[in-house]
Amino acid sequence: MEDIAGPFRASEAIAAGKISRGRVAGPSVERLFPDVHVLSDQVAGPADLAGRAAEAALYVEGAVIGGYAAAELLGASCGRRTAPVDLVVGRRRVRPRPGLRIRQDVLAPAEIEQVEGLLVTTALRTAWDLVRELDPIEGVVALDALARRGGFDPTELLATVESRPRSRGASRVPEAVARADRRSGSPPETRMRLGLVDHGVPPPVPQLEVCDGEGWFVGHVDLGWEEAKVAAEYQGDHHRTDRDQWMHDQARFAELAGAGWLVLPCTAQDLRFPRAFAKRVLAALAARKP
Repeated sequence: MEDIAGPFRASEAIAAGKISRGRVAGPSVERLFPDVHVLSDQVAGPADLAGRAAEAALYVEGAVIGGYAAAELLGASCGRRTAPVDLVVGRRRVRPRPGLRIRQDVLAPAEIEQVEGLLVTTALRTAWDLVRELDPIEGVVALDALARRGGFDPTELLATVESRPRSRGASRVPEAVARADRRSGSPPETRMRLGLVDHGVPPPVPQLEVCDGEGWFVGHVDLGWEEAKVAAEYQGDHHRTDRDQWMHDQARFAELAGAGWLVLPCTAQDLRFPRAFAKRVLAALAARKP
């Protein structure tokens, strides 16, 4: 008997002869939800949001994955990997379980797509759900990531507001749309942009293309102010701990400097306390004012 890859419904696997009842009850198989099991060495960890979503999808027949888990599966990761998995189950009453959030929303067929064999809410519907739920910063973070990956204009959410004005949290959507920019390359870049603008920095251009004095392409910067030739670049931990990434960054910064650009690095600490970073950016813009 071959091992089963990934989570499975025990009743179906036993009926198909893929596993015995004895083994299901044994130590090599872990029970996740009623009738949902997985081999013990394949259990998704708390930080594996996509893996936990695949496990949860078997709990309710026909359930649709939503929220941060849907964003993860759509390739628009934008929240905590340890976030609970949202299951959209329609009007059915389903007992909640640890790590799951049961939502009794009714989805239109156009709001559902299939990813790796799993039913998930589309990028636009996922954005509608998350923006209405999250705080003003994280709502824009989710909208940027989903609009970029899903290829839709954030303003498309305004039509949903008009058709569903009484939906909980709908009043949060227009502000998020006004602040969204799907050119943003990552959630930290969106947080950096919003933190700067909220502290008086003129709006930058996300993923700005930089050329040298002869018009040759140099690269893209996370955020750029073209007239002043100032850029802000988010530097996550891997930029420091990965030697190849660090060497790549140094060569890139040297090329930008050769083209007359000043690059200001932004760290996770700067995202938590954006005022000081905003002051540095404002000083650089003032010093390099054309």
